[in-house]
Amino acid sequence: MSPPISASISCVLVANRGEIARRVFRTARAMGMRTVAVFVEADRDAPFVEEADVAVRLPDSYLDGEAVIAAAMLAGAHAIHPGYGFLSENAGFARAVVDSGLTWIGPSPDVIESMGDKIAAKRVAVDAGVPTLPSSEDPSDDGKVGYPLLVKASAGGGGKGMRIVQSADELIESVAAAQREALSGFGDDRVFLERYVARSRHVEIQILGDGHGNVVHLGERECSIQRRHQKIIEESPSPIVDPELRAAMGDAALALARAMGYQSAGTVEFLVDDDTREFFFLEVNTRLQVEHPVTEEVTGVDLVREQLRVAAGEPLGYDQSAISWTGHAIEARLYAEDPANDFLPATGTLAAFMPAVEPAVRWDSGVVEGSVIGVDFDPMIAKVVAHGPTRTDAAGRLALALERLHLGGVTTNRDFLAATLRTPEFLAGDTTTDFIERVSPGGDGAAPDSMPCAAVIAAMWVQGANRAADDVWGFAPSNWRNGGLPSERILLGYPGVDEAVTVAYRSRRDGTFMLDSGESVTIHRWSTADIDIEIDRCRCTAAVTRSGDTIHVQSGSTTVSMHIDPRFVIPGTELPPGGLIAPMPGVVLDVRCAPGDTVVAGQVLVVLEAMKMEHHISAPVAGTVTDVPIAIGEQLENGALLLTIDDGSEDV
Repeated sequence: MSPPISASISCVLVANRGEIARRVFRTARAMGMRTVAVFVEADRDAPFVEEADVAVRLPDSYLDGEAVIAAAMLAGAHAIHPGYGFLSENAGFARAVVDSGLTWIGPSPDVIESMGDKIAAKRVAVDAGVPTLPSSEDPSDDGKVGYPLLVKASAGGGGKGMRIVQSADELIESVAAAQREALSGFGDDRVFLERYVARSRHVEIQILGDGHGNVVHLGERECSIQRRHQKIIEESPSPIVDPELRAAMGDAALALARAMGYQSAGTVEFLVDDDTREFFFLEVNTRLQVEHPVTEEVTGVDLVREQLRVAAGEPLGYDQSAISWTGHAIEARLYAEDPANDFLPATGTLAAFMPAVEPAVRWDSGVVEGSVIGVDFDPMIAKVVAHGPTRTDAAGRLALALERLHLGGVTTNRDFLAATLRTPEFLAGDTTTDFIERVSPGGDGAAPDSMPCAAVIAAMWVQGANRAADDVWGFAPSNWRNGGLPSERILLGYPGVDEAVTVAYRSRRDGTFMLDSGESVTIHRWSTADIDIEIDRCRCTAAVTRSGDTIHVQSGSTTVSMHIDPRFVIPGTELPPGGLIAPMPGVVLDVRCAPGDTVVAGQVLVVLEAMKMEHHISAPVAGTVTDVPIAIGEQLENGALLLTIDDGSEDV
């Protein structure tokens, strides 16, 4: 569609990390450009560092703009692409890039500055004739907005610095919490109030503009399925946007783009009332969006390529009539987080990460097997994108790709995402912003009936591994002896399941196995990565990964993780009775109790910060606080003891 880029940019630095950097590198390489990565110590072994032509270590942080520019100069880069997040919407950084003589890949610093302030952006939208929600810049002026309302950070995004407020009693505490999050996440504690529409949809329009006055839109994306106001499933086109609504929203987005003199890729976000189909301006994102692949899949336009072309001074070379849409695309954000525990972030090492060959979907990921998911950065593991001729095809393809992903070592939302995509409500397009609370998709892990089968697979794989590692007796049949002995046994425990599963088996003369439970087992092939196994005439090939005493088995529609229970348990430290533990790693922001205090169930006792967001830890029962071993500012690991409560249940 677009003409070739000029030779003015032949080396680009990406001021970002992970899947973002890898995504930009992919297009830059396809255009014949050399790539430069910047990285901090925590990322020195990350895949994106190795993939770049040159990688420069930053002394401290990805937010150190001066160090990023110095790295570009050192590596001989001509341009800086900010990716999304970090410095991508920092007008001061954009100006510094331009002032240094480098090419900035994005809209002008003035546009970034005006749109980065949500209050100022709303004023521009009003002047451009774009409909907006009732709001107030005074966080105490709730009467102008009405309830329910949203407290929103002026400089915010990604759900940070945002609170839903149902009544005036909640306003003061919600404003204070939003201000703290906003200051921590964006260095700006300004917030404002906006009307909250419960039955709504988050629909955004992708725009492109060049330096020659040309602007187009590439249709809409719906991003309504969210937790903590952060998107986890996005799609294009929206299931409720018809040609008339698309034209109206597109015209509004283009009017705003022209009013700004917008250049590069950007997104105009709208809230659509699900009942009336009215739409209201939310904000402008002056960068590439995490969900941009769904637009690329349905339009065939590489948005990173267009950003690079525009930055090099090229005209778009096409108008709105040249934009067309084919099929449907859906993206799921695979996160290290626990849906069963309010989607709190998780940490750990990816012991297994192996996407299935089929179905063919797009994997944008910044990790590989063995990568560590820590507390320093966003816990997203991958964006998984499926395109199909229909919405149903795309949803089914994406769900199957997630289900067939061999994944272990870290708690994730994989099963939740797959379950969501298969719900009747999602398939019917009933995807308002209250979807998760209203539908409760489930997807909490392996079904109980899949555990015994997975346990047999694990046991048979382990016996194969033991034989392969035995240089002396590995040739002999498993459990072979001159005299009769009891069956071989292995105890396998499951997270959240109190009783371990015991698999007992004997080898037979023909090389097969007989389980004590009566099933016959044949191993057709064994390797360090998988096993081809037949259990009572049902045959499958399952991917298997062992990490220490933990076995990860790809069984059915998920990965079942089990630990090998020792036959003799060594006594260790146990959680004291009444102990309350940290549900995720984080920093202690506030401790609201002391030994001797009487507390009631539901009372907030500790506030933790994780991933720049606050998490309130409440008392599970009423009682008396007996111990508080933590302090404000302390960095805690997942499962750390916060305090103990005596609920009187053991009193005589």
